[in-house]
Formats: sequence, structure tokens, C-alpha cells
Amino acid sequence: MTSSPLRTMTQTTPTTLWNDSSTLSELTTAIGWGAVGATCNPVIALAAIRSDLPRWQARIAEIARERPTATESQIGWQVVEELSVEAAQLLRPAFEEHKGRNGRLSMQTDPRKNRDAEALADQAEHFAALAPNIIVKIPATEVGIAAIEEATYRGVNINVTVSFTVPQAVAAGEAIERGLTRREAQGKDISTMGPVVTIMVGRLDDWLGEVVARDGLDIDPAHLEWAGVAAFKRAYAEFAARGLRARLLAAAYRNQLQWTELVGGDIVVSPPFAWQQKFQASGHDPQPRIQEPVAPDILASLLRIPDFVRAYEVDGMTPAEFDDFGATRKTLRQFLEANAELDAIVRDVLIPAP
Repeated sequence: MTSSPLRTMTQTTPTTLWNDSSTLSELTTAIGWGAVGATCNPVIALAAIRSDLPRWQARIAEIARERPTATESQIGWQVVEELSVEAAQLLRPAFEEHKGRNGRLSMQTDPRKNRDAEALADQAEHFAALAPNIIVKIPATEVGIAAIEEATYRGVNINVTVSFTVPQAVAAGEAIERGLTRREAQGKDISTMGPVVTIMVGRLDDWLGEVVARDGLDIDPAHLEWAGVAAFKRAYAEFAARGLRARLLAAAYRNQLQWTELVGGDIVVSPPFAWQQKFQASGHDPQPRIQEPVAPDILASLLRIPDFVRAYEVDGMTPAEFDDFGATRKTLRQFLEANAELDAIVRDVLIPAP
């Protein structure tokens, strides 16, 4: 038993802690537990705005006066930029200490640009210029893979998102590798770059649960708790075998296994703040388990689910098939809905209901 399991993990293993939130109070507490980075997405940014809504409503009104022709979306994205830069300041000490590998605040590209690789790379470059310790999220879709390589080549630190599977992670890791190699070939600096490839382990579990219910498959519900863990462990082995320099990042937590089973790797774990609180209260003594295989009977059970095979096998999907994976569609739709909700917050300031 330990009084601070997360800090013990960061002090005794190579595993790094980031906070899956840009809300200042949560990030400050997580830094005290050893967090040296933070992730964000449209849903998380929306939650950060709502957590301090009167302040941001006042700022929206100011922006509207400063930019009288700006659209709702342009004003909303300026708010996202400002709150991200503010949160990034809290991570500057870690950024300096880790020489760019950690200490970064994630900003996510606009999901409405997901069909345009050039637009994604351009926005990633814009976000990276807002603060020295910004890392930019681009989705692991077919178009996103091209944008990831191009933005990496331009010197943007990438956090791959909307990624749930081994084939997505490997394709994204190889795209980052190509971008880094192109920079090196032209004598451009990569010494402070710290790209990561996220696997949203809990969202894979969620999707497979829906598939099992939809198709009437007889799968032990406890085995479904291991799907994201199994995919992450497989991807970790593949990254090592291929010499990919990006680190893997685990996100979208649904159970404690998605922490305890991944400790020990040179990876990032990025639990939401509520899960960090649970882990801190658990008293668990984190031990290296990333190399421990998933039990054969559990893996055999999961492999009876066709979508798990697609998620687990390195050649389970081609990039052309990434966009149609169920978890990809669901997550992109959720991010687009968050954008619409942010527009509505701006609208309520610009045109209050009578």
C-alpha cells in the first residue's frame, strides 16, 4: 500500500503521468501528484469553459467587441486558444525540466477540418505557435495520417487522437517517424520534440460492448474490460519492434486495469481527473506490468469478436478503413457535437434569449 500511488509510479518507473483536463484547478492538483503534461479535446475544452462560465462569458463579450465581424465559431476557438495557453503556463516548469519531451498542453484540431489534410496541418502549425509547450492533436483517420506526417515535418509536436486500435497506432507512429526522418534529412532540429500516439483504451471497450450487445455474442462481460489493455500492450510491443520514437499514451479510462496493467513502460498515462482521484485513494502499489501478457483465455474470448480482431491485429485495418471503425465514427460525432455546444454558448452571449 502507498499513500500516493501516482507519484510512486512516476518516481519508480519510466511511466509518465499527464492530466486529461485543462481545467486549471484539476491540472494544478494533478501536477502535485506528478503530472507533467495535459491533454484536451473539444469535450474537455467545453468542460473547462463551463467550469468557469461567468468568466468566459465576459471574455466572449469582450472578444465580440474586439472582433465585430467574427463568427460564433471564430470567437469560440479564440476562447479555446486562450484557455489552452493559460493552462500551458502551469506546465512550463516541467517543459523546461524535460527539455520538451513532457510539460506540454494538448490542443485538438477542429474536427470539422477532418477531411482536409492541409487544413489540419496548417491549424496544427498555428496552435504550436501559440506557446512553446503546445502539443497538437490530429485524428488517426486516413486523412489525419497524412496530416500527422506533414505537421511533424513542419516541427509540430503531435498527439495522435481518435485512435483506438493497433493498426491506427502503428500507422500514426510510422507517419510521425517519416516526418521526423524528413526533418533530420534536411538538418532540422528534432531534439525537443516529444510526439505521442494515443490509444483511447476505454472507448475501444465501449464500442466492443455495443458490438457484443448488437450481435448477440456470448462474451464474458469481465473479458471486455481487457480489450483496450490488450490492444495497448500489443501496440507497445510493435512500437518497440519497429523502433518508433513516438511514445504511446493511454486515455479514456473506464477501469483500474487500464492503469495498473500499463505501468512500467516508457509511455504516458493520461487519466481524467476523477480517475486519478480514484487511483490516489486506492492505496495500490504500482508495479511494472506492461510486459505481462493478457491471460490466454481472455484473449481467446476477445478474438471471437470480429471488431476486436480488426483492433488487435497489426494488419486488422488499412488506413482507408480507419474512418469507418465504429469507435472512430462515434468519437468524431461527439467532438463535432461539442463544437456545436461551444457555438451555442457564444450565441447566448451575442444574442441572449428574450
